[in-house]
Amino acid sequence: MGQKFKIGDKVKWNSEAGIVSGTIIKIHTKDFNYKGYTHHASEEEPQYEIKSSKTDHIAAHKGKALKIF
Repeated sequence: MGQKFKIGDKVKWNSEAGIVSGTIIKIHTKDFNYKGYTHHASEEEPQYEIKSSKTDHIAAHKGKALKIF
């Protein structure tokens, strides 16, 4: 289980392109479909949608992949 975040938090994570930063825009606490895949989420282990601060790209990650920026 990762840290709990809230909408508006600035976070960073490691991606294929290196360290990326962005802002949390949505929190999922139930399974959801995103970019053709089912992402698993729960109250105990939510997934976060994050908008990149450099592009308009939206990523979905569990809290354990994120750190406060």
